[in-house]
This record gives sequence, structure tokens and C-alpha cells, in this order.
Amino acid sequence: MTLRALHPVRFIAIALAACVLTTFAQTSKPKKVFMITDMEGVSGILDSDMQCLPYKSPRWEESHKLLTGEINAAVDGLLAGGATDVVVWDGHDGSQSLSVLDIHPKARLLAGTPISPTLELDSSYSAVIFIGQHAMAGARNAILSHSYSSLGIQNIWVNGKPTGEIGARVRLAGYFGIPAIMLSGDTAACEELHADVPQAECAEVKSGVSRTSGFMLSHQAACTLIRQKAQRAMERLGEFQPLRISGPIEVKVEFTTRGEAAIRPREGVERLSERTWAFHGKDIVDAWLKFGSM
Repeated sequence: MTLRALHPVRFIAIALAACVLTTFAQTSKPKKVFMITDMEGVSGILDSDMQCLPYKSPRWEESHKLLTGEINAAVDGLLAGGATDVVVWDGHDGSQSLSVLDIHPKARLLAGTPISPTLELDSSYSAVIFIGQHAMAGARNAILSHSYSSLGIQNIWVNGKPTGEIGARVRLAGYFGIPAIMLSGDTAACEELHADVPQAECAEVKSGVSRTSGFMLSHQAACTLIRQKAQRAMERLGEFQPLRISGPIEVKVEFTTRGEAAIRPREGVERLSERTWAFHGKDIVDAWLKFGSM
């Protein structure tokens, strides 16, 4: 006997029960989020020497508070949007920027070194977001832009596409089947994420007019915007897909005159010019890890 052969009342009751069970299964499924943090994309940050060197910069304590405030606002938004677990990675300058004294009580902090070159990511996560993120080296009107090393790296390309920390980690997340859904940072960083994930939520907390100047939101306004965007991103989670790129992959890195490491040609590693090397692999992780951590 089919469902349609049942008495209409019984049919409706069974259909409603099925809907309730489906909704419960969807809402009860854990939603674990990995938060990648940095400092140069935080509102109010514009000078590396004055603000960004842990325990050395004259304004370091202020920077720590600004970063922590934006992170905690994002955690609030994620939880309000349905996240069940938030892991915050201390990703700025050797993982020395965050403290368990100040971090959101419902988040877990990943801090210290070493960690795995793939950031301890795995397929148990439902989403990745970026807080305090800067744009790649050379981006126009991007505040404190760089790609991993502000002194050592000039450019990075993945299969010919200019790529910075945002693009590399969006692809890393995609390798594990995780979508990137949200970023806070300056205008250039938001544009960089949107080039890969057009529908991503972005909290544009500042807009650069040069590499060391720009228009900044107040800390309170920045936190409010981040909270709203994080909540909205989680509420829209089902709309996002991981960015997967098929192999083979070439990661090409142009070092600065002072940045070239002691690299030696080997299988999958090729010197292209005096300062440029190519790293080849079957997928993004295989290629990238021949160059370094992601």
C-alpha cells in the first residue's frame, strides 16, 4: 500500500512526522567551524612595527585586544547561526597573539608550534572562516598585504593564478571537503575571497588608500558587523560548496632577494629563474607541502 492510499488524516500525520524527523536530523548534526585568524586585517591595524610584533611593538597590547574582540564577535555570530563547535587558530606571527584568558568561553583555542602543515584541518569541519585577514602581496590599496612572508616572498601562483594566504587556505579547506564561508578584513581581502567564493559573507572593517593607511570602522562597529556576517554565513551554510581543484598542480613561488630559502631541485621541485621555483604535485596539498606549510 502506498502513502497516498492511506486515509488523508493519517497521510498528513505521517508526512508531518517525516518532516519533523528530517528537520531534527539536519539541526542536530554537529556544525564544527575552523576560524583562521591573523592581525593585519583587523580594524585599526595599519603599522607592522608599531602594532603587530608580539610583545615588541609599542601598541601590541591594544592590537591584542582589537584582535580578540573581533574574534569573540565572530564566535558569537557563528553560535547564533547554528555552529555547535568553534576552533580558533592563533595564526599570527608564530601563534603568540591570543590567550585563553580572553578568548570566547564557548570556543577552543589552537595555539603554539609546531602544528601540522595542513593546520590540523580534517573532514570533521563544516566550514572555515577568516578573521583579521589581509590580502596577498601586491594587491592594490591593501593594508599590510603580504603572502606568508612580507620580507621573503614576492609572488605565489597556483596553476598560473596569483594566490595568497586566502586562496591557499580556501583550497586547503576544499581538499578536505570544507567550504570557506566568511571573512573579515579590508576591502582588498574581501575581493580576494570573492574571486574564489563569490557568495561568501564579508565583513569589510576597513578600506585601504595605501599599504599603510585607510578608513577604519570603530572597534564596536567592526565587531557588530563581524557578528552579523558570521551569523548570516552559518545560516546560509547549505548554500556553500568546497572549492576543489583537480590535479596536477603547480605552485610557483617568486622569492625576494633576501627571502630565497635553501631549496634544492628534487622530484617535483624545479628552479625556473634566479628567484623563482616551481613545486609540482598530484593535488594542492602534495604540491604546496613541497614548498612549505599552508
